[in-house]
Amino acid sequence: MQPNVAYDRAITVFSPDGRLFQVEYAREAVKRGTTTVGLKYKNGAVLIVDKRITSHLIEPQSIEKIFEIDDHVGCASSGLVADARVLIDRARLDAQINEITYNEKIQVKTLVKKICDFKQTYTQYGGVRPFGTALLVAGIDDTGPRLFATDPSGALMEYKASSEGAGRDAAMAYFEKHYKENMSRDEAIILGIKALSQGNNGKVNPEAIEIGLVEKGVKFHKLPPEETLEYVKKALGGK
Repeated sequence: MQPNVAYDRAITVFSPDGRLFQVEYAREAVKRGTTTVGLKYKNGAVLIVDKRITSHLIEPQSIEKIFEIDDHVGCASSGLVADARVLIDRARLDAQINEITYNEKIQVKTLVKKICDFKQTYTQYGGVRPFGTALLVAGIDDTGPRLFATDPSGALMEYKASSEGAGRDAAMAYFEKHYKENMSRDEAIILGIKALSQGNNGKVNPEAIEIGLVEKGVKFHKLPPEETLEYVKKALGGK
């Protein structure tokens, strides 16, 4: 159904059937983004992204899809990377304000709620547009490993394993069949790479894969390229 232009232009106007078309268009921007996956395992959480290198002239390290927010939390973006950077900068500020004010690290869910509250304001006022990005936020706090997915509308959902981007449906179907709790780190990373491959119809460029993880007692960090390549070979049999 083609949307009526009367409800298509302003973010603040609902259509007669209760839809905000600009928010739905923002979700379409996410669906056109690169596939990202995240999953929890026994002692932590891992994020895996496909950076989608479209030319051999591009320096792979210049494409950033995984971001550190604080020592204990990071995220992966799918959709408009420029929009994601704005949200990341705000999340980093919120995390530092919490630490200075309360002398403790911010709870992962509290941080995600703050991000989503900010996203929601961009669906409610004229003269703005929704953020065309979805974030998978992985972290660890005193409740254990946490993984959240955020939506352009400002909604959030906690998952054991999730995916965003173009290959979400296929990756989620793979997780539904193969995910199990209390996996080791290696098992989780290999499962995540396989799910990412399913989301990309089996087409994976090992140089375009990036992995970030956080564990109890270990700060959020990205794996070096050579270690990532080893995991890809284990998961996909040297493809």
